[in-house]
Amino acid sequence: MEDKIKLHLTAAEMSTLWTQYLSDTLAVCVSSHYLEKVEDEEVRPVIEFTLDVAKGNVSIVEELFKKEGFPVPLGFTDKDVKPNAPKLFSDTFVLMFYRNMSILAMAASSAALGLVTRPDLVDFFKRVLKTAVDLQDLTRDLMLNQGTYIKPPYISIPDKVDFVKRDHFLAGFFGHRRPITSIEITHVFLNIQTNMIGKALIIGYAQTAQDKEVKQFLQKGIQLAQQHADLFSDILKKEDLPAPMSWDSAVSDSTKTVFSDKLIMFNVSTMIAAGIGNYGMAMAASPRRDIGLKYAALIPEISLYAEAGAKIMIKNGWMEEPPQADDRDVLIKN
Repeated sequence: MEDKIKLHLTAAEMSTLWTQYLSDTLAVCVSSHYLEKVEDEEVRPVIEFTLDVAKGNVSIVEELFKKEGFPVPLGFTDKDVKPNAPKLFSDTFVLMFYRNMSILAMAASSAALGLVTRPDLVDFFKRVLKTAVDLQDLTRDLMLNQGTYIKPPYISIPDKVDFVKRDHFLAGFFGHRRPITSIEITHVFLNIQTNMIGKALIIGYAQTAQDKEVKQFLQKGIQLAQQHADLFSDILKKEDLPAPMSWDSAVSDSTKTVFSDKLIMFNVSTMIAAGIGNYGMAMAASPRRDIGLKYAALIPEISLYAEAGAKIMIKNGWMEEPPQADDRDVLIKN
């Protein structure tokens, strides 16, 4: 029987490993700065854990690539970070950033586990998933203990099981609108929170970016994040529900370079991609027409913003190409 570990990598396995490598090399750079500047000794172990996990993942994936004769991506290196630069974000924001990162890592590793087949890769992505869950637990527990964890709104427990009786349940523009459902609340709350985290992160990046075009791109991102957060907050306020707070005050006044513009653009691009995915899920889970159509209207806007970012990265030679299928037309012509 053929040894399954010696099987060639599938396209899905290439893409998940390639993406994981870039994400973890970025995490190493970011965490090295956070660790150098952390002041809260309760936060330090969380950063150390994240840094150790990211370095371990990088080593594992790099070894896998070498065994397969797969060119190791450049990713991000010491050239993309200045650990000793002035502190850019508060320790509380760093915790929130890691919590959000763990949510993205859980989603990505779960998706990878549904796609990979080689036993060694299954084991690897199980490791990634477990460490992402561990990071979520560490950040949640510490934020709860420190009183900085922001919970979604509370609503009353239903009196009984009931079923939708009229298609008025879907209405949202005319006449009386039904109250927002717990599922819709969950997605609206999440999208406010991610926009507020993204806005604070981009503010810090905009203060320290070097390229003028990158700065302009980031300033546009700050505006979009605030507009989207305000739109979603209005939905909750109209239902007499609280909206998550802003994190703008968590950014220092430093303008000294911390991260390379390449790293900044990649990090923001991944956040935009995650945001598009969140909006898509929220739209599918929001049967009230006015809410669903808000997501539908915002997706093209954020997609165009993502395209603008990609053009900047391509122009500056910052976008690494993922593995691609063979171009048969070119091969035949040659």
